[in-house]
Amino acid sequence: MKATQKDFTRQAGQAAQTAKIFFFCGPDEAGASKAAETIASLLPEAGERIELAGADLRKDSVRLGDEARSGSLFGDARHIFVQAQGDEAHDSIANLLDGDVEPCPILIVATGATDKSRSAKLLANRPDALVAMFYPPDLRTATASVRNMADTAGLRMGADLAQRIAQGSSLDSRLAQSEVTKLALYLDAGPEQPKTVQAEDLDAIAAISEEDGFAPLVDSVLGGDTARLAAELRRMHELDLNPVAVLLAIERRTVQLARLAAKLGPRGNVSALIDAEKAARRIFWKDVPALKRQLHCWRGRKLERLVERLVALHREMLSKSQDAELLLRQGLAEMSRFAVKQR
Repeated sequence: MKATQKDFTRQAGQAAQTAKIFFFCGPDEAGASKAAETIASLLPEAGERIELAGADLRKDSVRLGDEARSGSLFGDARHIFVQAQGDEAHDSIANLLDGDVEPCPILIVATGATDKSRSAKLLANRPDALVAMFYPPDLRTATASVRNMADTAGLRMGADLAQRIAQGSSLDSRLAQSEVTKLALYLDAGPEQPKTVQAEDLDAIAAISEEDGFAPLVDSVLGGDTARLAAELRRMHELDLNPVAVLLAIERRTVQLARLAAKLGPRGNVSALIDAEKAARRIFWKDVPALKRQLHCWRGRKLERLVERLVALHREMLSKSQDAELLLRQGLAEMSRFAVKQR
């Protein structure tokens, strides 16, 4: 089975009842992870959760099958959650499908993969599998999503505050949900006792904002602002920002640049395009100067090389998690220096 981003919610309940293997992919890692958690919550009997890394499965292609079938020997319910890069789990999936014993539910989040990848092709036409691909939301969609989160949590929230949370979380639905949950706790709100959110409430609890979040670091890297980069890297360390979360923020901006570059074409006018996107409310007005500068730096083959470098860096950070911050600092410095050459 295959699901699009739009119809996943409608299909999730039925898929959780009938499918055994779930493959979530696409450039929106946050959306794919959220979908996996949704399926886990809908499983008839989730039981124990076993977490596996794609890098480990690449080294040992029979481990997934062993783990997926071991629970059935003792009757204990379990489900497996795999965090992979690209097609790291391909051989493991192939070996699993060759087995005779029905496995426990397996949820695979494959960052960097698509629904056309080798792994997805193994599963897409099977009635016991679901493949779903997720794209990053634009600002308008993310803002609407935050307002829906707020409604569910018993918060009355205006569009301006919802947009602030969406922007401050770099359109990451998991970070946005965390902020909404904290607001509900702070205001003692709930579906039975809704509360109205004021700007000062968000100021009081916000762990992320335009000043304290990822945006300044993202802009200094992709805009080639090497003079500012050292201070931003120091701030990243002082605030103990998660290295993988920082890299995901840069990946989301890169996806946005790729979309804009596709609209722009080889001879388009950068300023005119960005101004038109702003007027259509597809980009946040505060991002306009940074996007104009970055789109001049990253187009065509240069943008492709940036994507390749980000994928390689993400994989390296996950496989060497103890050195993630050091690897990130080195990688961001390289990207910033390269951006300078393109301006």
